[in-house]
Amino acid sequence: MQNYIRKRAVKIAHHILQSSDTVRRTAEVFKISKSTVHKDVSERLPRINKELADQVKSVLDKNKAERHLRGGEATKKKYADENGSIKLD
Repeated sequence: MQNYIRKRAVKIAHHILQSSDTVRRTAEVFKISKSTVHKDVSERLPRINKELADQVKSVLDKNKAERHLRGGEATKKKYADENGSIKLD
């Protein structure tokens, strides 16, 4: 594994731990794909630092468990008018 990939994986891990960002948001911040973020934290990071990888995994598992709530909020915002009431078709 090349050194810049190791450094990126560790930077991504620290970012996720500090911000509790999702894989999607982390990918936006680092300007890389979601697949790259996922591969860095799930495959590469455990080979670099197992303890750090376990901490990141717990944050991502929490995000995954809560994603249905975030999705519901996005849909609610999408269909809400400027007064906050839901528009029905």
